[in-house]
Amino acid sequence: MRFLPVSLTTILVELADLDETLALFAALQADPIPGIDEMVPAARTLMVRFRPEKTSAEALAAEMASRDLSAKIPPSDRLVEIPVTYDGEDLSDVAELTGLSVDEVIRRHTQSLFTVAFCGFAPGFGYLVGGDPTLHVARRKSPRTRIPAGSVALAGAFSGVYPQASPGGWQLIGSTPVKMWDIDRDPGALFQPGYRVRFIDMAKDKTVIPVEMPKPEPDPIPAEAPQIRVLAAPMPALFQDLGRFGQTGQGVSASGALDRSAFNTANRIVGNPFNTPALELTLGGFSFAVNCRAVIGLAGAPCPIRIRTLSGQTIDAQTYQPVSLEAGDVVTLGHPARGMRSYLAVRGGFDVTPVLGSAATDTLAVVGPQPVTAGTVLALKMRRDGLCAVSLDEAPAFPLPASGEEVVLDVVPGPRTDWFTENGMKTLTEQGFQVTPQSSRVGIRLSGETAIERRDSAELPSEGTATGAIQVPHSGQPVLFLADHPLTGGYPVIGAVAEHHLDLAGQIPIHATIRFRPIRPFAEIAPKQQ
Repeated sequence: MRFLPVSLTTILVELADLDETLALFAALQADPIPGIDEMVPAARTLMVRFRPEKTSAEALAAEMASRDLSAKIPPSDRLVEIPVTYDGEDLSDVAELTGLSVDEVIRRHTQSLFTVAFCGFAPGFGYLVGGDPTLHVARRKSPRTRIPAGSVALAGAFSGVYPQASPGGWQLIGSTPVKMWDIDRDPGALFQPGYRVRFIDMAKDKTVIPVEMPKPEPDPIPAEAPQIRVLAAPMPALFQDLGRFGQTGQGVSASGALDRSAFNTANRIVGNPFNTPALELTLGGFSFAVNCRAVIGLAGAPCPIRIRTLSGQTIDAQTYQPVSLEAGDVVTLGHPARGMRSYLAVRGGFDVTPVLGSAATDTLAVVGPQPVTAGTVLALKMRRDGLCAVSLDEAPAFPLPASGEEVVLDVVPGPRTDWFTENGMKTLTEQGFQVTPQSSRVGIRLSGETAIERRDSAELPSEGTATGAIQVPHSGQPVLFLADHPLTGGYPVIGAVAEHHLDLAGQIPIHATIRFRPIRPFAEIAPKQQ
């Protein structure tokens, strides 16, 4: 076993193969170590997030090194059959790579009995093992920016089905009409670890696919109910809280507010209980009308607040202060000169339905409440229980950056720092990287004058990724993962932004420059001596 740093609260355990990985995962599930919050198994690694107030990376390493790796995840009796039309763009390439005919590739794929080893990348994406070894092919050298939902694909020793449209580098051999992820299903992921899977050739077996009934529309909010009517949302607003945890077994990551300090502050301003859902607004311009008395609070990127009353009077209000509204008031937020994201809280909270235990909206996984656009009506709870006094003594937790400015982020090197040359590490730490317009809640795409140099072009088996991870694809231009990042990834991570700078990272605007500052040298984690 190797123990590698991911961040200040996460480590990566590298094992010999998938069997050892699943054995350690099974052992830790059967006899948990106090302080572990979440685990993400992958091809030959186990990513472990822990609470530093309860344990340390060195103590975890010692405990895991002593575990028996003979444990197994109990096999499931569940067999899932997936009908496939073998029409994938890469089917002929796979035939050429394997030296087989297209028909023989299809025959071997359909005659294999697969097992779901683990879930990752995206909700409902199962990594299937046990297929014919002849079909083991490398990922594409250049990943596609969009793979259609239902695509059946191969990569290395794995087969899988893309649950939704997403980027990816696997070899596409076919497609299925079966819905792999459905939040209204229990569980939402059709593939669960341990399930057996068989693929059926629809050209030979005329499988009948059940017609999915359309979901009923939610009941409209009564006009007299306390509510907000959205008038303008240049960029869709998103409900957020502190994230959903405990769903990695289905391939669902935590998501949540990008600037957690500002999210918490917005709720304190209006006296809401901890973790009450709020709206995350990007770059201002949001406007809404209220039909009742309400108190709002805005924190994060400082948007000018203008209120037009029912009588036509115009009032200017301040961020980081409670703002009282009367029925008929229209609130319009200007564009912030600094930062990217503001958080809008309403005293008593929004009446929003949690999804998998959280109101966080994950834009990559498409999990959570619907994005809020112009014309949306949002019901207000107007709750009284659990409320505190409004807070008049709030301020930003850190100076917010503006476009064109330079931001320094503390970085923990690892887990794959040793995949890069000395010059590559110097490039990361000595060069400024500009934030490109392709950035989003998934990650900040960066552009530097010099690409980060790798030691070689070896392929990394998929492994867990953490918020703040700096992943370096073959282009050498890094991507800084934010809250909506994929749960697993196949490019090496050179370092991760330290937890104390994640909120700052979520506020960095386009065209700002980021410099990375390592807070310690890269080194494997040595198990604590007992």
